[in-house]
Amino acid sequence: MTIFSKNRWHGSAIRLPKTTFGAFVLLFWTWWALLAVFRAFPEIDIYFSRLFFVAVDCDATAAAGSICGGFPYRDSGNFDLLRTIFLRLPYVVAIVMAWKFIECYQQHGATFNAERARKLKVALGTLLIGPVLLVNVILKEHWGRPRPLQTDIFGGPLHFAEAGSLAGKCVSNCSFVSGEAASAGWLLCLLFFVPKSLRYAIVPPVVVISILTPAMRLSFGAHYLSDVLLGWLSSIVIFAALLALTESQQGQKNSEI
Repeated sequence: MTIFSKNRWHGSAIRLPKTTFGAFVLLFWTWWALLAVFRAFPEIDIYFSRLFFVAVDCDATAAAGSICGGFPYRDSGNFDLLRTIFLRLPYVVAIVMAWKFIECYQQHGATFNAERARKLKVALGTLLIGPVLLVNVILKEHWGRPRPLQTDIFGGPLHFAEAGSLAGKCVSNCSFVSGEAASAGWLLCLLFFVPKSLRYAIVPPVVVISILTPAMRLSFGAHYLSDVLLGWLSSIVIFAALLALTESQQGQKNSEI
């Protein structure tokens, strides 16, 4: 039996599942704590990006003091192919889920699967609120953090900006946070709904993809460690929030019956 905690809000009882809501609170504050750490110690980001940067001697046309080199994994055809597959995979999954969601609501009465509809709402809602709206529309467009390969530390024209800073000079599609890492985090969330009979077949490859996607963005010089970690975790935070919300609503309905 699920244990519920009771709170008062404008005179009405709100029941929240302790375990799910507690997980959301823990994840939420973990996200902010990690951001605080990366802001306080920006050298962490620089150190991990530097692991993948290969410096070369500048040619005679380069200005004095220039840094020349690049991120060799970025030029690997195999890694580029993997990146393309992993980039598109979450949205292929989302299209299938949207189709299943529509199909679900074509059922009525006893044939309507309310629990399946709830899970699809949580999954699709997380994708729309997280990777689409929060990450790609708000953060990446308004927090002008340059990508590593754009900064003068790694031969680019712009100055380094720490995680969460609004002082960066990137104009559009910037580094904070990683959209692909957020999508990879969303894929990991879907494992919560995988039936036991399919877990051995589905869980291992999804976990690998979810981890390898942000790792490749880091190795390509496209994002800092903070960008991929916070982007990845942002989807999990939103998923936990929506899951707690829908479970509280379900708990209220059950208590009224």
